[in-house]
Amino acid sequence: MERINQDIKNAAFQQFYLLMGDEGYLKKQYKEKLSKAIVNTDDAMNYLYTEGNNPDLSTIYEAGETLPFFSDYRLIVLENTGLLKKATDGVSNHFEQFPESTIVIMVEDEVDGRNALYKWFQKHGYVAKLDMPDEKKLIAWIRKLCNEEGMTIEDTAVFYMIEHMGTEMFLLKNELEKLFSYCKGRNAITINDIRQVCIDEADDKMFEMLDAIGGKNQKKALKLYHDLLELRRPAMQILSLLTRHYNILLQVEELHKASADAKTIASVCGVPPFTVKKYINQSLAFDYAQLKQMLERCAQTDQEIKTGVIKDTVGVELLIVSFSGR
Repeated sequence: MERINQDIKNAAFQQFYLLMGDEGYLKKQYKEKLSKAIVNTDDAMNYLYTEGNNPDLSTIYEAGETLPFFSDYRLIVLENTGLLKKATDGVSNHFEQFPESTIVIMVEDEVDGRNALYKWFQKHGYVAKLDMPDEKKLIAWIRKLCNEEGMTIEDTAVFYMIEHMGTEMFLLKNELEKLFSYCKGRNAITINDIRQVCIDEADDKMFEMLDAIGGKNQKKALKLYHDLLELRRPAMQILSLLTRHYNILLQVEELHKASADAKTIASVCGVPPFTVKKYINQSLAFDYAQLKQMLERCAQTDQEIKTGVIKDTVGVELLIVSFSGR
């Protein structure tokens, strides 16, 4: 990202860019930033955008070999064409025929590292791997967006927001826009603001219930479970959450035992990095056999509910009693 920002600042562009990685927000952001810096994207004479598999290569080649019209550059943007995950004989040869005034930006969700065109981009272009930022960068990004609106956000509120909504940047950006409108006229965003605007009351209680179960606080866990039922949260949905939670604990237990670091654990288990310590602490209360048995009990309860052996609300309550007991 720093390299692309520097290219934009200096108006000194690479001829070929490949934007790849799993963070869609960053790919979209840098595709747009680069495009606007190179040409006017409303200028149909000098801008070509193609999206989807099986692009019309002849049209792309013809546009790429044409000199720009009253502009310094001609820009071709190719998005999710699939050209970097299948055989692409001849594409790079045509790209090499493009004049220096033609710039190509490829944006791809899926890339095969063995693909010939990908290897060509590594040698002749600039490859930017835009993955989900680490915890530190994600928090800095949230604070930056708040500062641009003349607001601050409490540290605890940032952690609370990410823990409850995940690390997907499109979602976080949309939720922040809601918060900016809700908090207009104030200069600080609090946890209570996030609860009011972004977090469903039932979802909040779900997280509290899991923490209570992990902390062996049976009384609180059961109270929260009954609160969820009153909020019309289906027992089967709660069972699904329990199953996912203990599946994560099982993975964390194995990875921690193998001395994996927090970043690796977060990546493998699909959880925010700053929650890893909490999962590790909860997993230490059990061994592998116990966690596996708990998952098996979740599956058994699911089967008994679906076959009518036990009522759903009773089956889930019995699990909570068992898992939160000392």
